[in-house]
Amino acid sequence: MDDDLQTMDRPALIAEAKKLRAGIRKHRDSTGHDLCWHHPDLWALLPEKTAPAIAVPPWPRFMRGCIHYRQSLEEQAAGAPVHDKEYDGG
Repeated sequence: MDDDLQTMDRPALIAEAKKLRAGIRKHRDSTGHDLCWHHPDLWALLPEKTAPAIAVPPWPRFMRGCIHYRQSLEEQAAGAPVHDKEYDGG
């Protein structure tokens, strides 16, 4: 799957590492309502171009997952500042 790495020279490998790090940092630095979204732009950094096969839970189960995720943030990032803004659709 990662055979392309074998053919890259040092500068190409460094460029690839920088590209991947930038994508990971963008995902890591998501905050506010951006925490709620999946990130196909992160998946697009992989060399294989496939459409992600996602399955979406029904609304009640999905919302329970959102609540559980928010509760986990309360535990794992207890000191994080509160982002008290409505989602604006953007």
